Amino acid sequence: MSRQLASAQQQQQQQSLEEGDRPRSGPQRYVPFSEHIGLRVESAEAGEAVVSVELRPELMNNHASGHGGVLMTLLDSAMAHAALSRVAYAREVVTVDMHVAFMRPNSGRLQAQGRATGGGRSVCFCEATVTDASGEVAARAMGTFRYRDPA
Repeated sequence: MSRQLASAQQQQQQQSLEEGDRPRSGPQRYVPFSEHIGLRVESAEAGEAVVSVELRPELMNNHASGHGGVLMTLLDSAMAHAALSRVAYAREVVTVDMHVAFMRPNSGRLQAQGRATGGGRSVCFCEATVTDASGEVAARAMGTFRYRDPA
């Protein structure tokens, strides 16, 4: 086996071990993309959740504002954690539908508050709001999440 191949396999095994040590469920579960953008779960309990991210240059758009994809990720994550906390993280959720309204440019620390508003055993309806460092509402969303058994 070549040294390059052996080295690549060792790096892959090390990454798998590192990821394997991280929780796969619960409010602090490991989601690579969330970690990549610096998303933090501040709270998640009884159908309500708060997540945040500190904007940095690579998360901005060409108008010096938080990129719409970052805001959508915050909204989606806040609603997903709200839905999961409603069932004490006993199940998983997948996003079925999300409607987003962008209200204004934003900067600094973004915080999303999500809330489960209804649903049943198979789906959960949620809403979320993102505020920026000035406390102004930057975006709002409504979403539908399907519950599923853990893999």
